[in-house]
Amino acid sequence: MRFHEAIHGVYFDDLDALQILHNARYVLLFERTIGSFWTRAMGWSGMLGLSNPDRFHLVRTNAIEYLRPVTGIGEVRVRVWVEKLGSSSLTFGFRILPMDEDVDYARGTRVIVCVDQESRRPAPWSPEFRERVAPYIRVEGS
Repeated sequence: MRFHEAIHGVYFDDLDALQILHNARYVLLFERTIGSFWTRAMGWSGMLGLSNPDRFHLVRTNAIEYLRPVTGIGEVRVRVWVEKLGSSSLTFGFRILPMDEDVDYARGTRVIVCVDQESRRPAPWSPEFRERVAPYIRVEGS
């Protein structure tokens, strides 16, 4: 399985009173990595072009399991891949990791749904999108 990974800084203003990464910042780090995935892995840039039907998607669900705290300032790695690709939905998997080991700080999923630009009702992903995202889909057992 292929994945996309980005490195992000953890700054003083990201920390809570206990000097631990605030729980809401995990979603922000994940969001930034998804943005990087769209531009670097998928080749989308800017506003993605109005002619791209796959750019119209909405977040349905975020789920995060906090496994151990990120403490103090520094850097973390955020890894994303595709857990599942449905006809109009896509489930991302993610892990937030330290720089020097593969032990999760947090892991989770996000489900997005492709929607029609006008009606905002679910719409199928394009064949081109399916082809581009295919290498990032997790294969059972990996």
